[in-house]
Amino acid sequence: MIKARRLETGDRLAIVAPASPFDRDAFDRGVGEFARLGVDVIHDDRVFARTGFVAGEPELRAGAIRDAWQAPDVAGLVAARGGYGSVQVLPFLDRREALVARKPFLGSSDLTSLLTFLTTGCGLVAFHGPMVAATMGRGAAAYDAASLVASLTRAEPLGELVGRDLESLRGGEASGVLLGGTLALLLASLGTPFAFDPPQGYVLFLDEVAERPYRIDRMLTQLRLSGLLRRASAVVCGELPHCDEPGGQPTARSVVADVLADFPGPVLFGVPSGHTTQPCLTLPFGVAARVVARERPRLVIEEAAVE
Repeated sequence: MIKARRLETGDRLAIVAPASPFDRDAFDRGVGEFARLGVDVIHDDRVFARTGFVAGEPELRAGAIRDAWQAPDVAGLVAARGGYGSVQVLPFLDRREALVARKPFLGSSDLTSLLTFLTTGCGLVAFHGPMVAATMGRGAAAYDAASLVASLTRAEPLGELVGRDLESLRGGEASGVLLGGTLALLLASLGTPFAFDPPQGYVLFLDEVAERPYRIDRMLTQLRLSGLLRRASAVVCGELPHCDEPGGQPTARSVVADVLADFPGPVLFGVPSGHTTQPCLTLPFGVAARVVARERPRLVIEEAAVE
């Protein structure tokens, strides 16, 4: 995997809006939160475009990404929010431009489409983590500043990551390249030129929100039938908030445990990245990771994400 150049003091991140429109107040708070961390973020009026339920026409959104890749005064890109729409921009992006730019991209949720394009489509390391309006706009308690800053600025492994409610659903230990994102978006990519296509032995990270348990079951079953689950050495799930049945049972956790009961590697549940009720961790996709599902479960990032 090709690593981005690490961010240094004075570098600027361009905010792009590949998916849905956002609340302007939350956006402004998120910009202020980056400033509090000492990160200069810039944007132009294209982020405020509106076309129905997306943030402007696909060509406009893709153009903002491509311009940021090519701009010499932009060191990386961060998404404003998720929602829906990132898949629409993929046909208007150029893999060669992404590779030449070699700039970090930060996003999650619907931005899984772009993370997949960059990682398994281009061979670039990318970052699953907080976004400007959707996460940073909720203040310092909504994101993990340490993993965000370290992932993007330090040419060293992020190290051990644990969560408040992290637990082992299947025991064991395994290593591989960390890849994944929001489950529905990974599956939606299949059968397209932008399909999620991980290598054998990868570590699969799965995030989701507000999907009822039977839908989680259906998607995990599809993942199994597609052969993608068989390639994985380990599975790491997020918290899957708001995915339990309204009456309390079944829970998303119980569905994951049931569907993956015969998975041959370790399975963790509760890593707080993407959709989470805890501070959102930044996870580098495309680097070596180790999953330890034992008495003290943990995800360990064993390789630097930037250079």
